[in-house]
Amino acid sequence: MEELSAIPETALWTLYHRAVEARRPGTPYPDPKAVELVEALDYPFAERFGSGQGFGSRLQGARCGLFDQEVADFLLRCPRGTVVCLGDGLETQYWRVDNGRAQWLTVDLPEAVALRERLLPPGPRQRLLACSATDPAWPAEVDPALGVLIVAQGLLMYLQPAEVRELFTRCADRFPGGTLLFDVVPRWFSGMTKSGRAARRGYTVPPMPWGVRSHELLRDARTVPLTARHGWLFRVLALDLPDQRARIVGTVGLAEALRRR
Repeated sequence: MEELSAIPETALWTLYHRAVEARRPGTPYPDPKAVELVEALDYPFAERFGSGQGFGSRLQGARCGLFDQEVADFLLRCPRGTVVCLGDGLETQYWRVDNGRAQWLTVDLPEAVALRERLLPPGPRQRLLACSATDPAWPAEVDPALGVLIVAQGLLMYLQPAEVRELFTRCADRFPGGTLLFDVVPRWFSGMTKSGRAARRGYTVPPMPWGVRSHELLRDARTVPLTARHGWLFRVLALDLPDQRARIVGTVGLAEALRRR
């Protein structure tokens, strides 16, 4: 497989850990498509990313579970709506939660889209758009008439803070009845990635410029339970685009991952 630049390579990292978790006996996060893809690819996953037997794979499974739950709920409310997946990489969510009627649009860098098109060819209701999630042109490709859910899983932390704010504003302007679903990492983990200290065997997590604290992201303390303020590694949030209020979908840390067996 051709060399991938740092951020698109995270698609292989997350794919591998999802597949490891999906193969674990008793997992609540099955992902047959991810397992199938990892087994088919001629890529040194274990040598590059480790055995995957630690809590990292469970964290990935738990995070995907939170996203899947929200997407499934959206498809119940808007069965013919559009799910826009920003920075989709090799995510296999479509094969886990699709309802047979919704439209799906992947927006990703050209290198990542080319890889996805080859490994996960799109079906009749799937489209691929090769551009950055920060490109102001992609919202025009989405018809908001039947409902829109914008999913940014494992993406925003790789953007600059100003780019995140611009993306929020652009989505709110274009999709006033929609929701933006995304995850964040804490400031301390962002700092580790920027200093190169977030490494595992031969793989170093790319720098994540956008790390947040709860009070910086959610100004209304009523939406941030005190018990959820500490001890998290990923936090998944849903931003209501009309009034830009966010709610916590779920918080995932080491303890949560180990409990979710």
